[in-house]
Amino acid sequence: MYNTILMPVDVFEMELSDKAVSHAEFLAQSDGIIHLLHVLPQSSAMLFRGFAADLRRFEEHLTREAQEKLDSMVAHFSLPQPRIKTMIRFGNMRDEVNKAAEELRADVIVIGSKNPSITTHLLGSNAASVIRYATVPVFVIR
Repeated sequence: MYNTILMPVDVFEMELSDKAVSHAEFLAQSDGIIHLLHVLPQSSAMLFRGFAADLRRFEEHLTREAQEKLDSMVAHFSLPQPRIKTMIRFGNMRDEVNKAAEELRADVIVIGSKNPSITTHLLGSNAASVIRYATVPVFVIR
């Protein structure tokens, strides 16, 4: 159905992505590739002023932890592992998801959602933000 599927995930809230996994697999049925993306918050250089080595080590630690969790998430898919790619970025969730979608030339974004509020019109804030700025179709799975 779709060749390139981008699936933003929060590896520290895996239950949010559980339902989205089956939807992404369905959309990738024939020979699609699913790209799992975890976005870590950008560390403020001002907070770590004078501690650049500590900041670097901290970001490396976060990246290792996130990669381990992404690797374990890949096991939840029934697709062959070569059809599931992982990536980790630092920055704003909305911006990094949309940059990745553009770089990958994604056909669709599949994102899990929870914690809706009236201000996000019954979607989670990350999902609402991604939808608002996405240039490709977005499936929000609840």
